[in-house]
Amino acid sequence: MIVLETIAVAFSMFSALPMPQFAWNQRNMRYAMCAFPLVGAVCAGCWAVLAALPLPDFLRGTALCLAPVLVTGGIHLDGYADTWDALASHAEPAKKQEILKDPRCGAFAVIHLCLFFLAYLALCVTLEATARAVACVGLGFVLSRSLSGWAIASLPTAKHTGLAHAFASAADRRRVKWVLAALACVLAAALIVVGRWAGAGVVAVSLLALGRYAYVAKKEFGGISGDLAGWFVETCELWQLAAVVVCQLLEVGP
Repeated sequence: MIVLETIAVAFSMFSALPMPQFAWNQRNMRYAMCAFPLVGAVCAGCWAVLAALPLPDFLRGTALCLAPVLVTGGIHLDGYADTWDALASHAEPAKKQEILKDPRCGAFAVIHLCLFFLAYLALCVTLEATARAVACVGLGFVLSRSLSGWAIASLPTAKHTGLAHAFASAADRRRVKWVLAALACVLAAALIVVGRWAGAGVVAVSLLALGRYAYVAKKEFGGISGDLAGWFVETCELWQLAAVVVCQLLEVGP
């Protein structure tokens, strides 16, 4: 029962899918971050179904672009927008934290969301939806969330309130960190075996995105937060898709 509660808590927070509602407590939040990658698995399943449909290229690309947003309800995009607003302020870390909490959407948030969707849609339309390419992107959805969960269990938070702090405080951080690290290693190996050069590219850009996330969080905000975690997930998945498309264009991809 506790396993189902843990999965339901993770999906209730990180997806828009209907789930049984449970009161959050120490027991069902302890390993909730370990269930977070399952949301990525649902995104991967949606991609696999949509890629197999006999649709015109642009329509299929649009569907692939929108699928992760519909699954997650845009929760990571919210953090992505808030983070760019804060970064564009060039203010002190404390002021940036205030901007993250501001419910209003600033100009730089809108600009970067437009740029994100233009880039992601262009990549989805350009992608040749072979089985290997779709597998690489699908595994990438799971990998990005594994790395995000690992970061929440491993890196210091910027403040003692908020989503990231709540999950980090409730988690068995040592076990969660090792479980997600092991899962990330398995996913990296699977990507390289399945996708070859494209899979290796997905792994490489994912680690680069993780390193950038840790650096920006520490330097610009004094630690990670829920908004920064969303910024990382969206950035990582955009870079992953770009890596697969670039490999295809260079004719070394799947």
